[in-house]
Amino acid sequence: MTTTHNITRTSAESDRARGALTAPPLVAPRGRRRPGLITAGVGLVMLGALVAVWLVTAAGNRTPVVAVAHDVPYGTVITAADLTRADVSVDSSVATVPAGDAAGLVGKVAATDLVAGSLLAPGQVTTAGPPGPGEVLVPLAVAAKKVPAGGLVAGDRLLIVDTPPADADPSTGALHTIGVTVARVGAPDLNGVVVIDVIAREGDGPGVAARAATGRFALVVQGHGGTS
Repeated sequence: MTTTHNITRTSAESDRARGALTAPPLVAPRGRRRPGLITAGVGLVMLGALVAVWLVTAAGNRTPVVAVAHDVPYGTVITAADLTRADVSVDSSVATVPAGDAAGLVGKVAATDLVAGSLLAPGQVTTAGPPGPGEVLVPLAVAAKKVPAGGLVAGDRLLIVDTPPADADPSTGALHTIGVTVARVGAPDLNGVVVIDVIAREGDGPGVAARAATGRFALVVQGHGGTS
């Protein structure tokens, strides 16, 4: 009898201990809705869709135009190799040349310095090279010591300055100058003399020619905003 009671008590105590060690059931927390995050997500999706539509539309509105493939100095005859095609999206206020008109540009003359990579504008080419109306072209034979170290290129603006004879002192009065624009620069000869074709106003032509004959002049390079 005592043995049966002890077994029953031991079994009851074991059941109570097992119940005490059993973990209580876990209840998953209920998620909280955040309307602000949902609205922001919807807004981002809509913005992305609008950007995608804009990119597709912009890509479809590209226009083939003429661009400059190589630097072309002022007064130089344009060749087919100087031109290339560019598909761009530009405002209607920007003057460009349609790519289909490129062949008609070959043989024309650069009316200004054309820079590689830029779009060609109709006003940057002309049918005739310098000199233009009211201008004259005068060749200047220039010794190497009179040429700037960086050289000269077509389109450079120069002042031709009178210089005194070799054994005379510089003049103390105002020096006479003539403004010209470089049209072409020849290759130096064996003595380093370079012939430079310059454009001068018609009335200044004789004076430039006289100085070219005597060689009594110096060259001053002006900025491209200078006046000739």
